[in-house]
Amino acid sequence: MAKDLILVVDDEETIREIVSSMLNGAHFQTRQAANGVEALALLESGEEYDLVLSDLMMPEMDGTTLLEKAKERYPDLPIIMVTAVHDIQAALMALRNGAYDYLLKPFEREQLLATVKRALEKRRLQRENDNYRTNLEALVAARTQQLNARTQQLNTALSDLKRSYDITLEALGDALDLKDAETFGHTRRVTAYTIAIARKMGLPQEEVDVIARGAFLHDIGKMAIKDEILGKPGKLTDGEMAVMREHAYLGYKMLSKIPFLADAAEIVHAHQERYDGSGYPRNLKGDQIPLGARIFSIADTLDAMTMDRPYRRAQTFAAARKEIELWSGRQFDPEIVKVYLEMSDDIWEGLRDDINAERLHEPDPSFPTA
Repeated sequence: MAKDLILVVDDEETIREIVSSMLNGAHFQTRQAANGVEALALLESGEEYDLVLSDLMMPEMDGTTLLEKAKERYPDLPIIMVTAVHDIQAALMALRNGAYDYLLKPFEREQLLATVKRALEKRRLQRENDNYRTNLEALVAARTQQLNARTQQLNTALSDLKRSYDITLEALGDALDLKDAETFGHTRRVTAYTIAIARKMGLPQEEVDVIARGAFLHDIGKMAIKDEILGKPGKLTDGEMAVMREHAYLGYKMLSKIPFLADAAEIVHAHQERYDGSGYPRNLKGDQIPLGARIFSIADTLDAMTMDRPYRRAQTFAAARKEIELWSGRQFDPEIVKVYLEMSDDIWEGLRDDINAERLHEPDPSFPTA
């Protein structure tokens, strides 16, 4: 395994040798420079440096100027400044200008090594994060290319649904559908309906994407509910119902820890709220409920009413339309209901049939690749 390469910059040769000796003894590689000019030349020599340890006060080019020029050319390179006590203000200014940390002379070997190791660990984590982001972008780009191949076979709303699916979300949503065979396919249908309404409202694509993620993951909290409750064929007891109702908060807890899904987590948390404040888990009312959750509420009811269940036959989209209109202002946001009522039932039938047909033609229960 290659050793980390550290550039030690100081105009006093004795100090350079002592610092380099400490670092070499801790299994680091070092190079030395007497000032900022020599340091920049070494940085541009072709060797890849992992860290710069530089004095502040030096002739020809001081540490502050070196920091400025090095950060322009190598923004990810951590730089630790070394200074005397009376130059502490200059060291603090260096931190504001991008230095990782500073050391006050004289310093102990343990202090030096601890600071260096922290800086290198941060550098390593940054590189891993950059590599992960690059790989993820490549995967997303590849998946997007696959999705676009069948865009002409699906209507606009379904295409938007497909583009909104994220590799990091696919396994979660499908795993839940597979766990609850009674509502298999519900996740995709209700997400498609939610996107269609959001687009009809004229929401920006960025907001539609967030709402789509929230709709797609709305029931993810049920993964934490015991199977004997989730799959119980009969009526749930009051205690079991209380446990089941925790799924909105459990889903929020799962997703809110992921920055990418923070906004979607708010929709998950509120997807069982009602416009009049009679929902759960927080009895939110009106505009207190996130817009995405208010849109989802209509889409969820639409899918629940128009799909077969063991205890009843599916109703028509026309019947669902009447029911949603009836509950406008109580369960549903009346302004969003108006938008929904402007949309033809043919939209919902087309989305449902496309999604159901797609599921039937899949070779296995994994997420479709097109």
